[in-house]
Amino acid sequence: MGADRRKDSRNNVPAARELRRRLTPAETVLWDALWDRRLDGFKFRRQHPVGPFVLDFCCPAHRLAVEVDGPIHDQQRDQDTARDELLTTAGYSMLRLSNHEIQTDFPAALARIRSALTPNSSPAHQERGDTVQREKGRG
Repeated sequence: MGADRRKDSRNNVPAARELRRRLTPAETVLWDALWDRRLDGFKFRRQHPVGPFVLDFCCPAHRLAVEVDGPIHDQQRDQDTARDELLTTAGYSMLRLSNHEIQTDFPAALARIRSALTPNSSPAHQERGDTVQREKGRG
């Protein structure tokens, strides 16, 4: 990561800290299952700055970003798509979960995270709510 990107990340640190204090109910439930390597030993960070963005949850070792989408995301799909494309270009796999999915079918939400962390998951770009996994350099 270049010096400019590190600077962007440092500028997001105060925002990330504030977001950590204001988790949504769905984010709180998910964080309880992810923190302290509770999900199959995978280390996650919450509200993790990456470049100009703050990821809801990130597994740095696998470069997986997990975003929890509330109703506001229905109105900003284009922005979310552009953000996902930039992060994918930077080598991250994106997984978007809805608040509803976390609140109504939590085991399935965790299964989707496990699947995204599995090396044999096939790269694909699918509709919102599904995993978006692209290898670096593929588009």
